[in-house]
Amino acid sequence: MQGSVDPVPADSPTFAGFPRCADLDALAEDVAIVGVPVGVPYALDESAPAAAAPRAIRAASRRYAPYLGHHDVDFDGPLFAGRALRVVDCGDVAMAPGQYDANGRATTRAVRTILDRGALPVVLGGDNSVVIPVVRAFEAAGPICIVQIDAHLDWRDEVDGVREGLSSPMRRTSELPWVNGMVQVGLRGVGSGRAEEFAAARAFGSVVVPAAEIHRRGIVAALERIPAADRYYVTIDADGLDPAIAPGVGSPAYGGLTYFQVFDLLRGVAARGPIVGFDLVEVVPARDHADLTSTLAARLVLNLLGALAHEGRLG
Repeated sequence: MQGSVDPVPADSPTFAGFPRCADLDALAEDVAIVGVPVGVPYALDESAPAAAAPRAIRAASRRYAPYLGHHDVDFDGPLFAGRALRVVDCGDVAMAPGQYDANGRATTRAVRTILDRGALPVVLGGDNSVVIPVVRAFEAAGPICIVQIDAHLDWRDEVDGVREGLSSPMRRTSELPWVNGMVQVGLRGVGSGRAEEFAAARAFGSVVVPAAEIHRRGIVAALERIPAADRYYVTIDADGLDPAIAPGVGSPAYGGLTYFQVFDLLRGVAARGPIVGFDLVEVVPARDHADLTSTLAARLVLNLLGALAHEGRLG
């Protein structure tokens, strides 16, 4: 197999009850959900607190499984617009403990295989560093414009010598020839970056939309700032949302986006053009409360699929 995965065990729930797919080379569906539990940690924290997120999000998604065909008030109709959407859960990318470079290559191969099979990859992280090997898979699927929802800029060149950690994904992906645009939505607070990181992001051409701007001007104004593109890749860091509704994150920051702001943003991007890839990262189940963050993450994945279905881009 080109991309090896560990299928969801028979005694564990798949995402929203969708069927399992154990062989990426035989993938024939519209959407492939795949977990990437581990990226590249920093030496100061090799515990990978977000590694449990794919399992936790799958477990939380079970509450939505019986209702996927019901009337969805947020969409004012069926979640998938009455379309026969074919979705499978491919389990997690097969990884070896401590083999971070090899694991990154395995992630890239798995996502590239999903793309080669004509499916939309939906990635459940893992921390933010997993975005780097995921976006590396899009060489033949580009060019792409990255739409990031995050409290932080993620443009560090290195942290203690680590260049592909969770503080660097937007910097590393900006260096890929097939990434020709970027908009970063929801930034706020301290720790988002130093002056040199913001200067580097702006020199690349990244459009920075702080959370305060969205609260003051609304999502419509934010959507107007997203560059026109033939293809979009959407990445959501759970800390982009307010900790009141997403407490289970590594770096909570007050003043984050609301559920409906993210909902409207996803629908707006889907209306602008094809979304060819999606990830949701940085859920930390050990810091969650009553599974609020994992449940929200599951709903946002369904919202993304629903937005694409309602735009006629899936199903």
